[in-house]
Amino acid sequence: MDDIDQRIIASLIADARQSYAEIGTRVSLSAPAVKRRVDRLRAGGVIRAFTTVVDPAAVGWTTEAFVELFCTGRTTPAQLTVATRRHPEVVGAYTVSGEADALVHLRAADITHLEQALERLRAEPFVTSTRSMIVLSRLVDSPTVIPTPTAG
Repeated sequence: MDDIDQRIIASLIADARQSYAEIGTRVSLSAPAVKRRVDRLRAGGVIRAFTTVVDPAAVGWTTEAFVELFCTGRTTPAQLTVATRRHPEVVGAYTVSGEADALVHLRAADITHLEQALERLRAEPFVTSTRSMIVLSRLVDSPTVIPTPTAG
């Protein structure tokens, strides 16, 4: 992946609906050349998908929390993945270092809904305990960015 690919990706992150011609103007390539590069990036798994980002508050999901999961000794990442995908309130799940086995990001309509989602998550057979942190405000919420290499 070269500098032009990185600039194409940055342009798509900023606005995935822009045309190849618009991107080409930004990166000094023709629209067909941009399309070939985007196709190559997609085929190589660099670009996984194009999606719509919805403001959770606009659809009524205004409450969110991060929940540390503490699990039985032999719980695998695969088991965590299957279990957390069963819960529509889970918007992210990660294995982590430290005391907890996993960190789960939940979104819900309100505290009651969040409590119900948390109770369902706690009912998973391998979860022994949880520790929750309610999000008060989002300070940074940015799309995936590509770090630019520093000259060394």
